Amino acid sequence: MSLPAPTAVLFDWDNTLVDNWITIRDGINAALTAFGHSPWTEAETRHRVRHSLRDSFPALFGDEWERARDLFYETVRAGHLKTLKILAGAPEMLAGLANAGLYLGVVSNKRGDLLRREADQLGWTRYFGRLVGAGDADHDKPAIDPVLMALSAGPLRPNQSVWFVGDAAIDMECAIRAECTPILVRTGDEAEDAFSAWPPRHTVTSLDELRTLVDRASR
Repeated sequence: MSLPAPTAVLFDWDNTLVDNWITIRDGINAALTAFGHSPWTEAETRHRVRHSLRDSFPALFGDEWERARDLFYETVRAGHLKTLKILAGAPEMLAGLANAGLYLGVVSNKRGDLLRREADQLGWTRYFGRLVGAGDADHDKPAIDPVLMALSAGPLRPNQSVWFVGDAAIDMECAIRAECTPILVRTGDEAEDAFSAWPPRHTVTSLDELRTLVDRASR
């Protein structure tokens, strides 16, 4: 399937460029166990965590969701920079795309200040026009608000030449709602039928494959 030549690439963060599931799991479990719920395994966390905290915690914790939020963030802030791992091929891919003159941005459902601290620690902030996390825009992914914000440093508008790269169905939904080109990095954390309503335009299995795909589409 032919793809439009990209002028910009927006990335999800967790499970697309980095792995920080250990601390996310620990944060969720600090909140769950405090309110008498069973803790989640890392596999369950990978499968269940998709929406931003402000969109997901009210359903999990009801009227106590703000107290649960505070417990979650207390744990995450203490550990997220220590457990942050780079996914294979990410540094080389980002450097290559930036050197090729593409506009890069991040649209994540990780809280914005935590997202930007992680990018700073990795030395990646220089690659991105804007890193947008949960709470930065009026609404979080899958709403298009953070896409508009991520592109505003360009300034660019969403269109098919803007690729949105992520690992989850919520990323594909956000891309399609924003009229960008949805590119899935397949991880196996979500079942195939999760993408039936919001199908990717193309699927890759690694960031090296993504870099090759961008090069091919740009010729």
